[in-house]
Amino acid sequence: MSMKSIYLSMAAAGFGMALVTPAQAQDEAGDRVQVLAVYGQDDCPQSTADEIVVCKRYDESERYRIPQDLRSSDSPQNESQTARVKRLETLGQGGIGSCTPVGPGGVTGCTQQLIQQAYAERAQGSNMQAGRLVEEARAERLSAIDAEAAETERLVQEELAKRDERERRQAMIAAGQDPDAVADPAPVDAPLPEPEG
Repeated sequence: MSMKSIYLSMAAAGFGMALVTPAQAQDEAGDRVQVLAVYGQDDCPQSTADEIVVCKRYDESERYRIPQDLRSSDSPQNESQTARVKRLETLGQGGIGSCTPVGPGGVTGCTQQLIQQAYAERAQGSNMQAGRLVEEARAERLSAIDAEAAETERLVQEELAKRDERERRQAMIAAGQDPDAVADPAPVDAPLPEPEG
């Protein structure tokens, strides 16, 4: 017996054990696994001694919807009746505006179909959805920036008021006046002075 055949028989035995071992382990433990979808605040059934229950929790709004992986399918069975009728309406058309090699200007319809298909793919593509998510994140960040800008403006106005008060006090000290003396404000009902002239 050659070394090559020994290696092949060892590999086959190892492969066979790899296939048998998980099945035997599952049979020995007697575990059955059940994966369930639960919605909203529904309770997940408890696992038992001979069955493991795993629950995928979805939002309550997803309860009566078509599952996410089945919503966007390119299967012919999922084509809408409107799309089928539209396809059948244009089945025998030829000439200008059609996508056929028959008749004058048939190629113009092919270009139009390609453009329409590209726009449809772009509207449904993951890049468009990612773009929408980016726009939402940008709007959220801009709302935070507006709040930060308002707070910064308030702090700047406070600093300007403090600076004006310091300058007023320094001007009063330079003029020999007491900066802590408060001048009596003019009465509210006092008449306005007459204009000169």
